[in-house]
Amino acid sequence: MGERASRFAARLRRAQMGVAAVEFALTAPIILGMFLAGAELTNFAITRMRVSQIALHVADNASRIGTNSLLTAPQISEAQINDLLIGANMQSGTLDLAANGRIIISSLEPVSNPNPEPKRFRIHWQRCYGAKAWSSSHGAQGDTDLEGMGPTSKQVTAPDGGAVIFVEVAYDYTPLISADIVPTTVITDTAAMTVRDDRDYGGNGGTGVYNNEGVTASTCA
Repeated sequence: MGERASRFAARLRRAQMGVAAVEFALTAPIILGMFLAGAELTNFAITRMRVSQIALHVADNASRIGTNSLLTAPQISEAQINDLLIGANMQSGTLDLAANGRIIISSLEPVSNPNPEPKRFRIHWQRCYGAKAWSSSHGAQGDTDLEGMGPTSKQVTAPDGGAVIFVEVAYDYTPLISADIVPTTVITDTAAMTVRDDRDYGGNGGTGVYNNEGVTASTCA
């Protein structure tokens, strides 16, 4: 009787081990899938945050640049804008915005000073950087009848006698595992900053930007 019970107990242990193996085989793909999806979404969120920070930093820096003079208001130049864009690409690090993205800087200004109601604004100048084919979603250089820039419910406007620097960044996201896990493979973000100090908005030939250095402008063409 004791021997029979021992054999039964041994068979039961083997059966339990088999059940455990089957359960593991069934649940392992689910657990692995959840882990991989979590890793993908985490990487996407971090990348999106980095793109957002770059947009904010470019807008902030572009609102501050300018060559100071005792005789004139600060002037911005094509060389300064180029340096700003190259710096943004260096900040992007492994994202490599020069190859995988697009930065668009726009100077939103009143069409006249003072700017009577209903206020209208223009994009005096616009500069672009990056190999990605991406046009501004909020206006192009030369537009002169804008209510502002940005999403309809969150448009920004420029103060009389001043300007707002509006920045758009688009980036082609490369998935770690699968594009089906993330909401989109094109990450976009915008940022805007009011120009802090007085600025010479004339530029060479009324373009808004000076080019005394004779550098190649980062146009959007």
